[in-house]
Amino acid sequence: MATRIAFITGASRGIGKACAFALAATGAKIVLAARQLDKLEEAATEIRAAGGEAFVVSIDLSSQDSIKAAFSKASKEFGRIDILVNNAGVTRDGLALRMKRDDWDAVLQTNLSGSFFCIQQVISGMIRERWGRIVNITSVVGEAGNAGQANYAASKAGLIGLTKSLAQELASRNVTVNAVAPGFIETDMTAALSDELKAKAAESVPLKRMGKPEDIAAAVRYLCSEEAGYVTGHVLDVNGGMYMR
Repeated sequence: MATRIAFITGASRGIGKACAFALAATGAKIVLAARQLDKLEEAATEIRAAGGEAFVVSIDLSSQDSIKAAFSKASKEFGRIDILVNNAGVTRDGLALRMKRDDWDAVLQTNLSGSFFCIQQVISGMIRERWGRIVNITSVVGEAGNAGQANYAASKAGLIGLTKSLAQELASRNVTVNAVAPGFIETDMTAALSDELKAKAAESVPLKRMGKPEDIAAAVRYLCSEEAGYVTGHVLDVNGGMYMR
């Protein structure tokens, strides 16, 4: 089997970094993309130390020019992209009544539009190769909603609709498009919460604990594999039972 090339956004930390390590362990060459180049270089060094191949590119998901430049660099380095993991995301929480237009736009632009423009960069190559895996990291909030996160929930719900539409568009070319919906995961985003809030949140999860980035990475690794070739348009919940459909 040919060595796969995987492009991961938001790969400098948390879930994105865990996905990079998980896919590198399968033998894929990894393109690590985010805004923080120093953190990306640290992750790339770890992958190389374990015998993997990693390439670093700067990307700003709120800028189409930045997205194009990042994929152009990656394609020059590796020739093609076989796997895309859209993981980068931002939050700007606030009650809808007082939410500023900038906070709405910034979250939708990065989480939803940015992911779509990344997908546009890889579609033609995947169609040409007649093989591709696109995995969008959505959220339990995109399925169940959450007070104070109207912008974030809308962006993540939008990713689910995008996933299902593209799955239908690309299926005949052997390109699968799926989503992973994390629940309450130990990341920098949740580290900012107080211990009391974390304990309360963990209590609301049937498994009574927070998930780890590696739990999400395992689901992503599966969806990117040959074994998952007959899975497309699916949203895989990795949430400890926090939300059940």
